[in-house]
This record gives sequence, structure tokens and C-alpha cells, in this order.
Amino acid sequence: MRGSLLQEIVVMAVTTIRTQKMRSGLTILGIVIGITAIVGMTSLIRGFDESLRDSIREIGPDTIFVAQFSGLSMMSGAELNELLKRPTLTPADARAVERQAESIAEVTMTIGEGPGARRTRLFHRGERTKLISILGTTHNYPNVNHLALEQGRFFTEGETSHRRRVVVLGQTPYQALFPNVDPIGKTVRIGDLPYTVIGVIGPRAGFGPLDGGQDDIALIPYSAHSKQFGTRITRSRRGRLQFLLIGAVPREGVSREDAMRDVTEVMRIRHGLRLDEPNDFDIVTQDAVLRLWDQVSSATFLALVAISSIALLVGGIGVMAIMTISVKERTREIGTRKAIGARRREILWQFLLEAVFLTAIGGVLGILFGSGIGMGVHYATEFPVSLPWWSFAIGIGFSATVGIVFGIVPAVRASGLDPIEALRYE
Repeated sequence: MRGSLLQEIVVMAVTTIRTQKMRSGLTILGIVIGITAIVGMTSLIRGFDESLRDSIREIGPDTIFVAQFSGLSMMSGAELNELLKRPTLTPADARAVERQAESIAEVTMTIGEGPGARRTRLFHRGERTKLISILGTTHNYPNVNHLALEQGRFFTEGETSHRRRVVVLGQTPYQALFPNVDPIGKTVRIGDLPYTVIGVIGPRAGFGPLDGGQDDIALIPYSAHSKQFGTRITRSRRGRLQFLLIGAVPREGVSREDAMRDVTEVMRIRHGLRLDEPNDFDIVTQDAVLRLWDQVSSATFLALVAISSIALLVGGIGVMAIMTISVKERTREIGTRKAIGARRREILWQFLLEAVFLTAIGGVLGILFGSGIGMGVHYATEFPVSLPWWSFAIGIGFSATVGIVFGIVPAVRASGLDPIEALRYE
């Protein structure tokens, strides 16, 4: 096709769209809705996905966690009622892993997170924080969890054993209570009790307010946590949800798989499990969590594509209907053009390009609206978003494809009209 002829066809298509604004707007409405859903939801899902992966990577590739149960069990098909029958983990379990698992270098335990996590406010003079998680843990928590301190220090083994009321603040309580002020040595109140601030955790990767905020935490010795909040876990009780998380790192030169076998063996012996009985606890690693999230994110993305495809299908049917009506209304115009020498393919290209332009305009508007929704949610809730270039390409590509697929039938019909019959059409 000659360049001048293609330019003429493009100008005619654009002119037709401009003179039929209401019809064109109604035609592209379904496309706009579908592309808006694709781009908007993709930005939120991608942002959540990237932030979650960054958060998971922070735990370190070799760190091993032992929990009463986790999402791994639920994703494998286990029923919650059966998981709740598992025995709770105890500090004695953590000490046994530390003493008996020869491949383990350090062990920590944490209470106050997971199901039923305690959230409360911190106070300093006239300031207070929002509800944050108060975690009780041991002195080697930073080593096992690869935690970086921005200021001060972490509490010692002696402070843990003597139930000292000392606290290490996350970024959220630090910024809320001590903006532009050195917090070390200051006193904050957790509930009714005073705690001395001895450190501040550096910013951590997180995925917005839905996770409670990776920075929305304060760490205190687990002994002080047990005393203040009554979270004493002195013996294993089946059927009771009392979440204690054990973390361990292998010795240098020991593979994570060997360390996991040692930890599993110690825990099975402590729980009195026979060889034919499955584990009544979960072993969680970075790789396992990432595999679990891959399954969830893949299913979510497929659901998004299915839902958005319905909107695009509706929009495509609208394009076909409007273009069919347009062919009937412009039958005499088609007959006139053919009578003065227009070829069949030129008529086909004219109507096909009209459909593609309509849906492409809908795609551009959908991209703008979808991006606006994503950024609006981000600024309103601090929910992470990601707007990769390929999401825009997918939006334009989908919309143009809809125009081609649903515009081809009216275009072929228009190009196949007999010029004599077309000129007689009233």
C-alpha cells in the first residue's frame, strides 16, 4: 500500500471518529474499563510482589524457622482444625535445638507475632504511636534475622535473663516519638510500664500497611514480654494457639539442608513422633516461602487476566456492533468510493483502522486511568505500586488486538459490498 494512500485512509478514519464523538465514546468504554483493570491491578500486584520478595530475602538464604504451623501447611491442603491440634513450641524446644543440633550455630525465639499477635501503642511525653507489634525475643535476634541497627545496640543475654525493660524501636515508633531527636537513653511507655530505648532498627523492606508494616515493631526481651503480657509458654499444649517462632542459622561450612535435617530430628524426638508419623511442626526457609508466594501470585495474576478479559470481550462486542451499524449507515459512501475507483482492500483498511484507532484510544485512556488508580492508592495508603513499561505495552497491545479481531468482520463486510447495490441503498 502506497504511503500517501495509507495516510489518506488514516485521515478518513480519524475524521470519522471525530465527527461521531458520542458513538466513539460508547464504543471504547468497555475497552477503557478492561485496560484500566489490567494496568491498575497489575501495578498493585507487582508492587506488592516486589516488596514481599524484598521482605522475604531479608531473612537470609540460610535461616531456618520452626513454627507450630505456617502457610506452607495450609497451601499443601492441611485443614486449620488439624493444624490447631499441633503442640505449641516452647522455649525448651529452642534450647534443645541450640544444644543438640550440632550443625546449628545460633538459635533465637520470638513471641508476640504470627496469629493472635499483640499490637499496642508506645507513648513518650505527649506523643504516641499507632498500634504496632511488640515482639519478645532473645539477644541474638539480629544475627539470625540479619537485622541492621541504625542507632544504639541490641539488648544483651544478661538483660534478657534479668527481664530488663529495654526496647529497640522500629522506624515507625522512632519517627513518631523522636523526630529529629536522639532516642537513645530516652524512656517510652509500653502499656503501663516504662522501657529504656537502647537502639533503633534501620528501615526494612515491607509491603505496605497490609502486613502491619515491617517497620511497625518494637523489640523487647522475651522474658520482659512474658512478664508484662502473660505470654508464658512453659509446656506444650495441643489445641492451643500460642505462637512461638524459633529461628536458627547453620554453622559456617554446613549446608542448609544438613542443618534442616538436624533441626527436624531434634524436634521429632522432643515431640515423641514415630517414624511413620508426619511432622507436627513446620520448617520454613526463604526458598519455601518464595515458592509458596509464586503459587499465590500466579493464581492471582491468572484471575486478573480472566476478569479483565471479560471486560475486553464486552468492549470488543461493542466495537463490532458499532462498526456494523457504521457500515450500514455509510453504505452509499462505500458505493460512491468504489464507483470512483476505490479498491476492496482500501475499504477494508479504512474500517479496520477505524476499529483499531477506537480501541487504541481506549487503551491509552485505560492506561492513564489505571496508572492514576495505582498511584492514588499508593499515596492514600502507602501501598507499594509498580508500573513497569511492559504493562503499558500489554495495555496498548490488548486494545489494538481487540480492534483487529472484532473489527475485521465489519471491515470485510464493507469491502465486499457491491457498488451498484450500495449506491441504490436508502
